[in-house]
Formats: sequence, C-alpha cells, structure tokens
Amino acid sequence: MTDPVGKIPSELDQLPDRDTEETAEWAASLDAVTKAAGPHRAAYLMRRTLQHAEGAGLALPKLLETDYVNTIPTSAEPSVTEFGGDEEMERKITAWNRWNAAAMVTRGSKYGVGGHIATFASAAWLYETGFNHFFKGKEADGSGDQLYIQGHASPGIYARAFLDGRLNEAHLDNFRQEAGGNGLPSYPHPRRLPWLWEFPTVSMGLGPLSAIYQARFNRYLTNRSIKDVSASHVWAFLGDGEMDEPESTAALALAAREGLDNLTFVINCNLQRLDGPVRANFKIVQELEAQFRGAGWNVVKSLWGNAWDELFALDTTGALVRRLREVPDAQVQTYQTRDAAYIRQDFFGKDPALVAMAQLLSDDKILECFHLSRGGHEPRKVYAAYKAALEFKGAPTVILAQTVKGFTLGEGFASKNANHQMKKLTTDEFKNMRDLLELPISDAQFVDGQVPYGHPGADSPEVRYLQERRAALGGPAPARRTHPLAPLPAPADKAFAAFDKGSGSQSMATTMAFVRLMKDLIRDKETGKRWVPIVPDEARTFGMESLFPSLGIYSPKGQTYEPVDRDQLMYYKEAVNGQILNEGITEAGSMADFIAASTAYSTHGEAMIPFYIFYSMFGWQRTADQMWQLGDQLGRGFLVGATAGRTTLTGEGLQHADGHSPVIAATNPAALTYDPAFAYEVAVIVKEGLRRMYGEAAEGEDQNVFYYLTVYNEPMPQPAKPSGVDEGIVKGLYRFNTAESAGLDLPANASRIQLLSSGTAIHWALEAQKLLAAEWGVGADVWSATSWTELRRDALEADAALLRGEEQVPYVRKALEGIESPVLAVSDYMRQVPDQIAQWVEQDWSSLGADGFGLSDTRDAARRHFGVDAQSIVVAALAQLARRGEVPASAVKEARERYGL
Repeated sequence: MTDPVGKIPSELDQLPDRDTEETAEWAASLDAVTKAAGPHRAAYLMRRTLQHAEGAGLALPKLLETDYVNTIPTSAEPSVTEFGGDEEMERKITAWNRWNAAAMVTRGSKYGVGGHIATFASAAWLYETGFNHFFKGKEADGSGDQLYIQGHASPGIYARAFLDGRLNEAHLDNFRQEAGGNGLPSYPHPRRLPWLWEFPTVSMGLGPLSAIYQARFNRYLTNRSIKDVSASHVWAFLGDGEMDEPESTAALALAAREGLDNLTFVINCNLQRLDGPVRANFKIVQELEAQFRGAGWNVVKSLWGNAWDELFALDTTGALVRRLREVPDAQVQTYQTRDAAYIRQDFFGKDPALVAMAQLLSDDKILECFHLSRGGHEPRKVYAAYKAALEFKGAPTVILAQTVKGFTLGEGFASKNANHQMKKLTTDEFKNMRDLLELPISDAQFVDGQVPYGHPGADSPEVRYLQERRAALGGPAPARRTHPLAPLPAPADKAFAAFDKGSGSQSMATTMAFVRLMKDLIRDKETGKRWVPIVPDEARTFGMESLFPSLGIYSPKGQTYEPVDRDQLMYYKEAVNGQILNEGITEAGSMADFIAASTAYSTHGEAMIPFYIFYSMFGWQRTADQMWQLGDQLGRGFLVGATAGRTTLTGEGLQHADGHSPVIAATNPAALTYDPAFAYEVAVIVKEGLRRMYGEAAEGEDQNVFYYLTVYNEPMPQPAKPSGVDEGIVKGLYRFNTAESAGLDLPANASRIQLLSSGTAIHWALEAQKLLAAEWGVGADVWSATSWTELRRDALEADAALLRGEEQVPYVRKALEGIESPVLAVSDYMRQVPDQIAQWVEQDWSSLGADGFGLSDTRDAARRHFGVDAQSIVVAALAQLARRGEVPASAVKEARERYGL
C-alpha cells in the first residue's frame, strides 16, 4: 500500500485514519482517472464529489475557486414565464437610458465639468434588471430596499429618472452644474439631491463598508423591536477596481459571521480600473471569488453570455476551461478589441484541442463570443443571479458579473484603457450607437452638431411599462424620503441638572460625566430605547462596562456561552436585543454603524440617537472620510472623542496624543465641534443637540448636523454651574469667573488680562489666574471657550451678512465688548484651534497650544514640554502685558527663571 499523501506534510497527518487501506484505494482511483482521462477529468470528479458532500451536509472546508465559468448554467436560468417581464420592452428602456446617459455627459463636456460614460455602459443591465424586477421602493413599508449605487454610474440613474418623469431636460443639462440651484450632482450626494440619493458612495470603498453595516443595522432594528425591516434587502453596486480599497473588504467576515443574507454585493467586473486593467497579469474574478468564499460568502459568477454555450458544449477535453483559467485579464481585454484571426491564433492556437474547436467556429461566432457575449450584458443571466442571491439563506451573496467597459459606445470606447477619462462621443459615434440600439432618432435631430436627448413620450409603452414595474415593486427607486416624524420628547431635566451642583470634593473626568449622563438618558421611558451606544472595543477604557449587563451587547446569536465574569455585577452580557454595538477594534466599522443609525430617520422612518465614543486620536484622523460621508448622508447624532487632548493621556505617546482633531472637524460643515471643560457644559451641549436634531428646531435651523464633543480622562473637581451661562456654552464662549469673583487679592489699578481656554486647559488657566494675582499682582479673568469652531462660523456668517448689507456683529466680539485688556487663548490642541477666531477679536491677541508630535510622559511634564502649563501661561501673559508697557519687561525674565522655563 502506498502512502496516499506522499511525502508532503498535511494537516491531515495529525488526524487518525481509521482505515488506511480505504484511503489508499481512493487515492489509487484518483491516480487511475488522472492517467486514463487526464488531470482535468480527475479534478472535475473531485469537485463533483466535494459538491455532493457539501449538499449532503458533510462539514468540509470550502474550495475557494471554481472554474472560470458561470455559476448558473443556461439550463437553470428562468423561463420566459418565470422571468415575468417583457424582455423586448426592457431592451428598449435600457437603450434609451444608455443613450441619454451618454448624451448628458457629452453635452456637458463643452463646459469642462467632466463626467463618466463607460461605467454605466458596462453595468446598464445590472441596474435595469434590478429596477424592473427586484429593487423594492419605499411606498409599501417606508423602508424598501437600500441601494448603494456605484458613483461613476450616476448618469445612467439620472437617465432613468428622466425617462420616468422625475427629471427633465433642464436637469440633465445641469449635470455637474449645481451653483444655479437646478443642477445634478456628479455622484450620489444626498445633501445635494436629497429626494433621490439615499447613500453617498464616492469616495470609493465607503459604499461596500456602509452597505454591510446597513444590512447589520437593519437586523439590529428588527431584533430590538424598533421596526421590522426583515423584508428590506441591501444591494451594493461596486467596481472590481474599487475592491482594492481596504474599506471594501474590511467587514466581509462580519457579514458572513452574522449571516447577513439580506445583503448582496454586485461587482461589475469589466476588468478595468481608472488607468487600465485591474489585474493585468492575473484574474480579478478568481481573486475576488477566493476572497469572498474564504470570508464565508455565497459567490455567484455570471461571466459568459449565451453565445458561449456552443463553445462549452464542444469542450469535451476541458481545454477551453483550462485556457479561460490561464488567460490574464489584460489579454481578455485585448481580445475584445482584435479581429477573429488574432483570437484564433492567440487564444485557440495554444492547444491542439482548441485549434480543432476553432475550425468549427465562424469568424462571426468568435467575434460574438469575445466582443459581445458577457454574463453582465444579458438580462436573463442577471435575473438568474439576483434570484439566486435572494433565495440563498444563511450568508450574504456576491455576484461577480463580467462586462465590457464602454459596451455599446463603439470601438473607440469599448475596453480601451483611457475610457474612464473619455467624456464625449462624436456625432458619428452617436449615430452608430443609435443604429446599434435601434433608437428612433433622426439625423435631423442633431442640431448644430449637438446630440439630442431621446424620450419615447410620457404616455409611451416604454414609460408606462417602467412605471408599472416600479409601482408593483413599491414606487420609484432610488429614492430618499424624510418621513414626517413627530419631534422626540425631551428627556426630563433631571438628567441634565444632575451636574449643576458640581462634584464637590470628588474629582471626575468629563469622559465619566458623559457616560453618567448617557446612563440616565438611556433610562428615559420615552426615548431611552432609541439611543444606540457604539464603541470600538474601548468600553472599559471609558468606564462603560456598567452598561453591559443593563443594556446588553448586540449579537444576533445572543450569548451561547457562559461569560467568565458571570458572577460579577458588571459581567459581559450579549443579547439578540442588545442595545450596545461593541464592534471590536474597528473605528471604520463603528463609523459605518453610526452612519446607519444616524440616518434611520430617513431610511426607515425611525429616529435613532447614536453616540459613538472613541479614542480621540483614532477618530477624525483615521475616519474623517466617513465623517464627510456622514455629513453628505445628512446623519444626526453625537461623536465623542474621549481621552482627548495632546497632554491628557499619561504615557501613551505620539500615536495616541491628539492635538489636532478639532482642526480636522472644523473642515466638516455638518460637524458642530465642542471642547467642554466641565461636566455641566457636557450636559448643556447634549441637551441642546437633542433639541436641535430630534426636537423642535428653530426656524432656519438645519437639523441635519452632528455634534462632536471632546472629553477627557483626567479626573478634576467639577465646579457648580454659574447662572446664565447656557447661551454662552452653546454659542461657544462665556466668562467663567473674574479675579474678583475667584476671591483673589489684587493691588489697586492692577493690570488685567483675559484668559480664554477650552477643555482641560481651563484648569491650567485657573491655576495661572491664582499665580498671576499672588505673585505678580495681575488680575486675570478666565473664560471657557466651549467651541472655537462655532465662534468662527458665527463670525463668518456675520461677515457674509455685512456683504449683503445687513448689520451683524460676531458673538465673540459682543462677548468681549468693552474689555480693554489683552486676550491670551490656550487649549490642549495646536494653536491653530484657538487662532480660528483671532481676526474677530478686537483686543490684543496671543495664543498657546500643543503643536508638534505628542510624547510619552506625565501630564505635568508633557504640558511643560509644550509650554501650556500654568507657569507657561503666566510667562506668556506677562510677556503680552510687557509689550503693552503694563508690567516691567524684567518681570518676564524673572518669571521664566523662577519657574524654570
């Protein structure tokens, strides 16, 4: 008996073989088949056996790749009756949409605004089949399906909206020309076209990530009995080149692990990215298949059209399948542009069996197969793939549909490397396209060389068919709806007022104050269930572990084990209806959670209140693109940068010390950025955020904003809330105290300075206030600048009002009105943060900040290093007063020496 595995070590070697003789017989049989019928036959039998075993329920590791053929054979496609549509009518509709998409971009090219033609040309049937047969609208249950449209295909979606009457020619002529107020945005941008687009999908990679977490959030809503959205399906349309983005594949395992069979990826495999082939020397379809299968997804490949059936029927030796598997993508692209003689020589000429096959094929047949016949261009094959995806249960499905980029646009476009950058067709190219698509557009309609839009008429059979299909599926798609929701009732004031008296002698970090506030708000009988706590595996860092047993961590499988800390009060509890989304170490996934929750008011007509608390440095720096996506998608909620600031952490060092997140946040128009110093400020800001985003918004107030709060892990005594400061907290600045109200002794006619500080820096300013009075006879007033960014935005609006001829004074100028002393601003961030408002401060201005890279050390040492500690503030204040001649210049030198600076 021979060794069945030879000399190659195998993981099976460590498992007992209860019948080595039987194992040897199987191996010998395989060897015999290989010798007698060839390796292809042996491989086929092995794969058939494994497929049968899987179907019989045997637990076997999955093969990661299948042959380069369709998953669903032609014989298994739906019949005409099962298809349930008029294929000829759908062909006409698709032809009109192809034409108008190309016409729109071409007409706009004379203005230099750009646009993409080739992507939709390749993917047209992927969309049209879905719109005609699968994608559910919102008119039935308010949710429908969620469609993540590939950004570069947007002209085709606009063309369809034009055909069904939702857009007119004026809209199409304003593609990428939005300044006049009647334009169409370049890509899916809900903020720019909120009645049509639901999900922004450019930047690339964010669409697939968001789609996975949207599907998961749908399950979350259902499992928590907020709303049953189990009928909703999430469809994400992606490019094969887009799958190189790390975000595109970051959450594949999550989708499989949680069995998200309410999710389908449709990857348009036209084998081209922006500059050329996706995998020039390899095969992107096979790579993606292995990647998705390895992650646990169901994979459906739709590669070849019906014209290939004859070739596969002739492939009795397996030579054709072998050749398709070995030809790299760039060569497949080349075949699409070459004549039959080239294909005969280069493709078929490599194997005698293929040479013999080619002799049975006409040139027309070869060109039909290699130039035209792709699975993604045939609606029956696309239908079969979509149907299989919806019927598959227990895992998400990815459909790998092969197409030709630039299909139907002519020889100048199809499969050309530069077609992504090509923005127009010539008149002759349009006429050739018209003839190919059989459209009733005459030469006379090309006036002055301009391509006309085409429309069969509002009461035409095509439009009636389109609208009837959409009515049967629940209304127009894509579509975004803002449901007329009643404002959420405001939580009882008790939760917010709990911090008004301060903490007395007890020290409390503002991170803990925020968490305590959330605990109270989540207990609210009216709105408590609508809170969505999101944390990326740092709940214990932020003191949130007490929420585990009371709220539960969401898991679709519940808790199938006994937690190691079950005997403790704050044990780790998972539940099917858990409220906390604890995502593990993925800030990108947590942000995708936040986006899905923050837009549930529109997607599902259910207002949810997400708060995402994260390690400050790993928020904006790591996921700012998603935060921009959040603003585009009109999301609402609270982002909380915990352990904030450059010097608040002890020992964590450069990669953790955040000194710039507010700078990045200031670039996002939808982000309201606050750096609260005290617990009562946190409460006021959260209360105001709930009112603005979920309650009775004031006239002219944009509800589609989100709040970004920085909170600190440095325990400090929390003072009582002064009276009358709420407006200043919300607007961004108020005077916390004066030297006199702080009980400091000052000489008569003492010099005066204003210390503006934010966040944890106010404690250094308060210490500096005491030093200035006790050691230098200088009076300092301390101000809390809760939001440098909101102060700046208010001032910018005042400037704009002046240009409109309206009198408006910036709030910061009014707050400091009548003060003659200089201003020194300080924060735990780079100086650029407070310097945002410098030009609107009429007093002498100076600032301190923590510029540069962070470092590991104690808080005191770090603050001394950056020159923001109390003693450094004193020296800076004296220097500013010395420049004004209010203190001797020698005092500055004396202070530096005294404090060792």
